[in-house]
This record gives sequence, C-alpha cells and structure tokens, in this order.
Amino acid sequence: MHPEMHRVAEVVAPVDRAKAAIDLMADYQGRVVELSRIRREAIEEAAAAGMSQSEIAALLGVSRGRVGQLASQGPPPERAFFGTDLMTISLGGKYEAGKSASENPGEVVAREDLGNFDRLRKLLSTLKLDAQYEVIPPSGMVNLNRENHVVVCGPRLSPIIAQVLEGDDYLRFEKDSAWHLVDLKTDERYRSPMDEDGTAGDFGYLARLPRLDGRGTFLYAAGIHAIGANGVVHFLENNLPELYREVRTRRFSTVISCRYDPKTLEVVESKRVTPIYRHEA
Repeated sequence: MHPEMHRVAEVVAPVDRAKAAIDLMADYQGRVVELSRIRREAIEEAAAAGMSQSEIAALLGVSRGRVGQLASQGPPPERAFFGTDLMTISLGGKYEAGKSASENPGEVVAREDLGNFDRLRKLLSTLKLDAQYEVIPPSGMVNLNRENHVVVCGPRLSPIIAQVLEGDDYLRFEKDSAWHLVDLKTDERYRSPMDEDGTAGDFGYLARLPRLDGRGTFLYAAGIHAIGANGVVHFLENNLPELYREVRTRRFSTVISCRYDPKTLEVVESKRVTPIYRHEA
C-alpha cells in the first residue's frame, strides 16, 4: 500500500479517517488533472515537431485512435500559465469614499476589478481551475509568497507591489502630471487616452513577477486606470494559447492597450503594444 494511503488507513477515529481519505482523494484528483494536461501538452509538442499519430502511438504503446483521444483529454496546456490548483485573485481595496477613519470606513473594490475577477473566474473554469478572490487592505499589504496567485492592484495602492515592480528592467509605472507606463528600452511613454483627450481607452501592464521569498512567481495585472486591467483580462481571454507558447511559466512583462465602450465600459479591443520582455535568460 502506498505510504499516504497507509497513513490514512491507520487513522483511528472513523470520521477523521473519512476526512483524511476525502482530503487525499482531492489531492490525487488534482494531480490527475495536472498530469493529463502535461500528457496532452507533450503529445501536442511531439505532433508539432513533425511526428505522426502513428509514430507517437507506437512509442507510447497504444493505438493511433487512443493517441487522438489522449490529445483531446484533460485541460489545455495553457492552464499552466495560471497554476495547478485553486487560484486566489487579490484585488486592490480602498476605504469607502466620504468616510473618516473615526467612522470605521469599510474596504471596497472598484467595480472594474470585481468584473475582472468574474471574467478571470470564467476563463479559469475553462481551464479546470477554480478561483476565489481576496481584498488587499488599503495598507497595500499582500502576501506574495504563495502559489496559484494573481494580483490585480496598481502600485499606487500597494507599496509592496511598487517595490516588486522596480525590479522590472524593461517597463515601469511613472508619474508626472499623471500616471503612465514607460518602456525603459525605447523610452516610449504610454499615456492613457482618458487623461490626454478623454478618449475611451487605456493601457495595462501584464507580467509574471518574482515572489519576495525567491521561491516562485505570481501573475500581475494593472492598468493606468482601473479599466486598463480590464483590457489585460480581455487580452488573456483572446490570446492565452499564443501567450503561453511564448512565455510558458517564465518571468516576463508587456504592455496592453485597450478600447472600451464609454456607455457600457465593456472592453471591445485589446492588443499588445510592446515586445514581450523576458526577464530570464
């Protein structure tokens, strides 16, 4: 018997044993899903390298028809771009407007960010990932040292995030008369059309950044304005497979532009306007 199964079987109290079995089954099921993704990706890579289904089948010791089945089973390869288990989406919080500290103002999240969570949750569900959100308190303190984590919060709301962003040698948020994004390699400055002439558009920053403990990364999205992050999510909804093929799970950053309907505030177009800057050799 496998050691983990033996451990569960040795739990004395029946209810505790049942709970341990349920927890272990959930862990195993999660591993099966991720292994099926790895298998699917490997078969797709072999096919992309020029191997026929018959050749792949012979090497795997299965029928050609079975290879076709395996190539369509499990979540798509790009699931790995986000994670392998329950995702936590951290949203930047502010105090309720118009209330003083003595009134114990509540912590609120911008409507655009709640919309981002809903759209991310739907995208993640197509990848067989569940999601939950948490509100980053107005102090900006957020735990970055965990897996399966996406942060949607501008640097002005979190000094921790601002500190991490300083490690990007390619792109940077800066402020003069207004916040904007700068490409440090070309000195191109991306100023929000909302600030320039009131046009219904914005820019967003998308990156995979290092955790503070140096043991992994987290995904990060932020706009010059809140709706810029909506543009990033729109871009992910429409370009995730291609983006994953470019960067896999390595560190990177890029700038996304978006246009939105000024009446509904729905993003109608998004596109990448800088190179995908890779932070790792």
